[in-house]
Amino acid sequence: MEVERKRELPDHIDPAALVHRLVGIGFIEVGRLVEIDTYYSRPDVDFMVTVECLRVRERNGFAEITYKPASTGAAHSAADIITKPETNVLLDADQAPQANQLLAAIGMVQLVRVEKDRTTLRHPEHDTVTVAVDTIAGVGSFVETEVLAPTADGADELLENTEQRCGFDDLPVVRLPYRDLVMERAPDPHLTSSRRP
Repeated sequence: MEVERKRELPDHIDPAALVHRLVGIGFIEVGRLVEIDTYYSRPDVDFMVTVECLRVRERNGFAEITYKPASTGAAHSAADIITKPETNVLLDADQAPQANQLLAAIGMVQLVRVEKDRTTLRHPEHDTVTVAVDTIAGVGSFVETEVLAPTADGADELLENTEQRCGFDDLPVVRLPYRDLVMERAPDPHLTSSRRP
């Protein structure tokens, strides 16, 4: 299970300074990367309505296809923590173009490409807890706390404790996935598909 919550960084908080502060309180930086996610929907089902996720993710030396099922009332807690099962299929590092071609060939509709500059940090005491500081091209910067666990039991509390420890528990919660934010906010119309399901 993936248990996560995303918050928006206001303009006066520099993402690099936040990373520096997290390292200062003991978090371990485990990676910096640029990810490109290409999101799809079915022609007969609008994944923007069902809040499903089908994406091809690529970054240097890595590629995968991910699916997250439609959201239900149980997926979102009252505290805006999202809990969903996630299915990932790892690809060879150079297979992202073929994955995108396959999805197009079977009629999936490309929604948007999201370019994310991400710094990932690991909790010093819980290796299943990560904090990601993200800058999304055309949108802004965010911090996302994520707990990976076999079940959701206790994961919400661990997530909330992590946010409090990091000092960003008072930042505005973002309920929409990056896909939706880019589709809403990106000034470049070529970033989003002109063909919607």
